[in-house]
Amino acid sequence: MSNENDFIALAEKFDKQDMIKYTRSFVDDIEKSFNIDIEIEQDLDWSGVLCLGMGGSGAGGDFLKSISDYSAGIPFVIWKDYGLPSWWGSDWLVIATSYSGNTEETLDGVKTALEQGGTVIGVTSGGKLEEILSENDNSICLTVPSGQMPRSAFGHLFGTQIAICWALGIFEKPTNEEINDIITRLRIMSSNADIITGNGMPISMAKSMIGKQIGVLSPTVLSSASNRFVSQLNENSERFARQVNFPEMNHNEVVAWGSANKEVHSDIYFSWEGMNKRTRSRLDWMLEEMSTDSSWVIECEGNSLLECLIYAAHITDWVSIALALLEGKDPSDMHPIVSLKKHLSSV
Repeated sequence: MSNENDFIALAEKFDKQDMIKYTRSFVDDIEKSFNIDIEIEQDLDWSGVLCLGMGGSGAGGDFLKSISDYSAGIPFVIWKDYGLPSWWGSDWLVIATSYSGNTEETLDGVKTALEQGGTVIGVTSGGKLEEILSENDNSICLTVPSGQMPRSAFGHLFGTQIAICWALGIFEKPTNEEINDIITRLRIMSSNADIITGNGMPISMAKSMIGKQIGVLSPTVLSSASNRFVSQLNENSERFARQVNFPEMNHNEVVAWGSANKEVHSDIYFSWEGMNKRTRSRLDWMLEEMSTDSSWVIECEGNSLLECLIYAAHITDWVSIALALLEGKDPSDMHPIVSLKKHLSSV
């Protein structure tokens, strides 16, 4: 039986909430969000941007920080907890993202910011976050389509976050032609990566990960994408995975890698032509000295870091879904999270 027929059968059996459908719409979601009309004036009079968000809703903040660290003029700090960091002041813009609008840690931080005279831009599908921000004159709330798992709504959430940064002038917005070119290239990649109709590469990667300890290695500039891959493996595939960055891991963890049993490892390396040349040398050495029969390199394609990160996020979504189906898991299931939320609502 072909891979196509194999995965049609697996999807019908295990993909109960149609994660494949939502993943196929990813590029459309990004395109729509890039083009939303945000009625805010350019404003660079901020000491920095504090991004609030948890889980799948919080991933976009990590991506914003990667872009800011590489090319923006003000810092981005990520906060994934209750409240706000002790140093925070109202000269810092808050971007709060909660897909449901009811994430209690994010809401707690938003309430604290508003009480202290802060400005909050919310990204949500509704819930209490939209309600709170609609009552505050110094804040706005941008809504995205509802009805799916937060991790599958990354295109809506991150695309809207990027559009906010463009509107404020924090990030330089690409030209319309450049955006169209990005979307065109992403569509081609998405079609090739589709686990039903594509070229089979994500399936081959997933097969090599069955029964193996999974390591994800990336240059620091791509750490947001590699971290999200680990989270997708956790949620979609119900698998543990560990993530480390170059060059930091070369100063400590590389020793443990050198003595590890390579037969039980499946290692995924993230690479990009725009990364530091010395980091490239470190990655090449790791591939030569530490690689296994189950080692893969994801060459993150794109003419900009933004495109590269989106490319990495999307192709690894397909890998995590393929692994879930191959191991008989529903990529949409998140019973422990539902159970925990039920417990928290009772205490």
